[in-house]
Amino acid sequence: MTQAVLKTVQCISPTGLHSMAYKEWGDAHNPNVLVCVHGVTRVSDDFDVMARDLCDTYRVVCPDVVGRGRSGRLGNPQHYAIPQYVSDMVTLLARLDADSVDWFGTSMGGLIGMGLASLPDNPIRRLVLNDIGPSINGAALARIGEYIGQDVRFDTFDEAALYIRTISASFGPHTDEEWHKLASDVLRQDEQGKWKRHYDLRLAEPFKTMTPEAASIGEAMLWAAYDAIRCPTLLVRGAQSDLLLPEVAQAMTQRGPKAKLVELEGVGHAPTFMHAQQIQVAKDFLLG
Repeated sequence: MTQAVLKTVQCISPTGLHSMAYKEWGDAHNPNVLVCVHGVTRVSDDFDVMARDLCDTYRVVCPDVVGRGRSGRLGNPQHYAIPQYVSDMVTLLARLDADSVDWFGTSMGGLIGMGLASLPDNPIRRLVLNDIGPSINGAALARIGEYIGQDVRFDTFDEAALYIRTISASFGPHTDEEWHKLASDVLRQDEQGKWKRHYDLRLAEPFKTMTPEAASIGEAMLWAAYDAIRCPTLLVRGAQSDLLLPEVAQAMTQRGPKAKLVELEGVGHAPTFMHAQQIQVAKDFLLG
């Protein structure tokens, strides 16, 4: 079975240096590169199934965004934001030494991809946005912001896994084995042996300090970024998503790169792309 190689790259923020871990699948010399970036509380391991499927065609690179998983933490939690993440990805792309890349971004990973793809002379050839757009439903954002900062710990893995399954119910139907992986990828044991989530709880700080005015400015900036994208773009929406509303998805098909929209039934925020039917949607666009 094909296995990933775990690597790190050193990045910089206004408060100093930090490491960003990434998993690399396939031939390290393959010029066809696919970068897959996860959602706000998830990790690179989310893409194991899809990466294994695609690594004969692509060199698949899946980073742990700073503050998550195997990557370092930032000195100032206010820098847990899209500009810092885009900067880190530019460093990663320089390490990969690829002239162009395809990009698959789930939720936050899609926002990072939008930011990068909006820049002049960017290397993104094709862009997949998984259940994310420039306008984010405020109620859904509040829901996510509320649980991100909760320091919940559990005596047993099974208790922790049930918690992950509960807060991730909008991922849609998965087998018990798949839920076990989705949980084990994001759970770690602390010094006392209790199970906790993998990320820096200070990720919640920017959510807590967000004002309506700042949110409005941020949305306008995201729409401006989206309108500047020139590469072919696929927008995947979970049909029951409360984060990417139908009217926003439709607007994204009419402006900017005029994304091709595919809706996946029985799924909310966000499709995991662990299943063959979902992976095929990505393959049809990326390789078609």
